Amino acid sequence: MVEQGDAAPLLRWAEGPAVSVPQDPALQARGGWTRGGGGSGRAAAEAPRRREPDEPAAPEVLLQPGRLELGDVEEDQVVAVFVVTFDPRSGNMVEWCLPQDIDLEGVEFKSMASGSHKVQSDFIYFRKGPFFGLACFANMPVESELERGARMKSVGILSPSYTLLYRYMHFLENQVRHQLEMPGHYSHLAAFYEDKKGVLHAGPGRGGSLPPVYWLPSIHRYMYPEMKITHPAGCMSQFIKFFGEQILILWKFALLRKRILIFSPPPVGVVCYRVYCCCCLANVSLPGIGGTVPESKPFFYVSVADIESLEVELSYVACTTEKIFEEKRELYDVYVDNQNVKTHHDHLQPLLKINSADREKYRRLNEQRQMLLYSQEVEGDYNPCEEDLFVLFFLEQNNRIFQTLLEVSASQDKTLTAEHARGMGLDPQGDRSFLMDLLEAYGIDVMLVIDNPCCP
Repeated sequence: MVEQGDAAPLLRWAEGPAVSVPQDPALQARGGWTRGGGGSGRAAAEAPRRREPDEPAAPEVLLQPGRLELGDVEEDQVVAVFVVTFDPRSGNMVEWCLPQDIDLEGVEFKSMASGSHKVQSDFIYFRKGPFFGLACFANMPVESELERGARMKSVGILSPSYTLLYRYMHFLENQVRHQLEMPGHYSHLAAFYEDKKGVLHAGPGRGGSLPPVYWLPSIHRYMYPEMKITHPAGCMSQFIKFFGEQILILWKFALLRKRILIFSPPPVGVVCYRVYCCCCLANVSLPGIGGTVPESKPFFYVSVADIESLEVELSYVACTTEKIFEEKRELYDVYVDNQNVKTHHDHLQPLLKINSADREKYRRLNEQRQMLLYSQEVEGDYNPCEEDLFVLFFLEQNNRIFQTLLEVSASQDKTLTAEHARGMGLDPQGDRSFLMDLLEAYGIDVMLVIDNPCCP
């Protein structure tokens, strides 16, 4: 994904908790404290800076208009804005934030990926508790022995849903450059927070349960026409080009709700897109499917600071730049090292093999893509787009599988035959293990009568 999709915003797909804009518009010009990641904190409060005559009064002029649909209006739901810096002595640190009392523990690692010093700029999607975050990172050479020749910062925001994050990509990119060139001047960020902040409606009593976390659509709750996708142009096609036929392997693991961890060196923004694309493989719109399986959770970027939270997850898709994760096999089921998909579980090994049905699906997907591209070139019709085709292809494939399984489970003999498997677009022999895992994961009462393939 090194073409037009790399620097583009991610997506908008889910609905978040109710949020309202506060009535009190008082401006908090500065945050007050610094939290360190590996060292003691130091005060970071400064007196408010007077706005220069040629300086914009509010950051809206820097905002990039999102790819919204006509008539689509949403409330702003920014619950925090922050600046993270790398201190040569103390490591990653939250140097400033609003509101001052929000818990940002670990954000200093989530918003500045391990190995970021090797790249000039990057963007990172991540999860922090019940919130999702987007941070833009930049690295600027400086003539300073104290900073060891480089100044590195990230500017980011948190929201209850990642559906709004893409709107602010351009603003964050501009602000991180501003922080590198003029450290300590937070007036644009403070004005942005006051204008965009949302207040989560509290439950009964202060300190009640956290707001619900909203993931990609659950397989039984959303229908495709309701999905509003604002992923970067070319995101899906680059995903297909990068993994080739192996997207069918990822598809099976995603449908089985396995814990999928994608490793790649920085920059990590493009890898966050792969997390999203991987989650898109597992959509099902049939009612009554998915009650027994965990939802596929996009964690986006994770670091060693997330190990404790990953230990309790039954299903997720995430990416990392930290190679040490490969050794921590208890944290994942599937490990993707660039284009190499592997698993340490013996019972999942058969799923790593591409079979004839997989090749046929991949051929059909590419054939449909070529037909779409031809119609776009000849007729100039860009609706549907290539990303819609990708999502619909796997949605229809998944619906066909589960529709057949539900029909068989409702029959008298509940027998699933090789003919059924072929009708679902699966290889009766090559996908036998996948089918058995699928029946168990989704709790579908069917008797599989496909014989085991003969051993050589």
